[in-house]
Amino acid sequence: MPAPKFLDIEYCQTDDALFPTAIAWSLEDGQMKTVVIAPAEEWLPDDGDFGDLDIPYLEEQGVPLLELIQELHQDLPDQTIYVDGLDPDEILMDMIFSALEQDAPFEIAPIAELITGMSSEVLEDRRRHLLFEEGLEPQLPENGVYALLLMAQEAGLFADD
Repeated sequence: MPAPKFLDIEYCQTDDALFPTAIAWSLEDGQMKTVVIAPAEEWLPDDGDFGDLDIPYLEEQGVPLLELIQELHQDLPDQTIYVDGLDPDEILMDMIFSALEQDAPFEIAPIAELITGMSSEVLEDRRRHLLFEEGLEPQLPENGVYALLLMAQEAGLFADD
């Protein structure tokens, strides 16, 4: 059985907008990729208030959606990808692929479908505890993926090398 893969998306949510700003995902070998996302023009209302989000930084440093989609197709084809189940990950992923009129090459499922026998609340408590224990900032998507990887390792979901 291949190792489970995980994904986390950081996003901006205001009264005017909801869109992804960064994404991280795990690979077969347990390593991660993380990128800042260049926003699609249609995601940004002309007079929107984005709080302290640095839109010029996202536009200048972010990965264009076409490149991001190509990477996701290459790394996560025809698989189930697990998320923490707290964020609107499916909506955000749909936004990424819909911007270029494509469908995601994978399915998204909450971690509770992978690690069974524990309630979603217990899993979330464990995830938060791991983030705290490791001194990780919860808003960074790579930290969210790392916590999910640790949870899967604790649950014995990775084959011993």
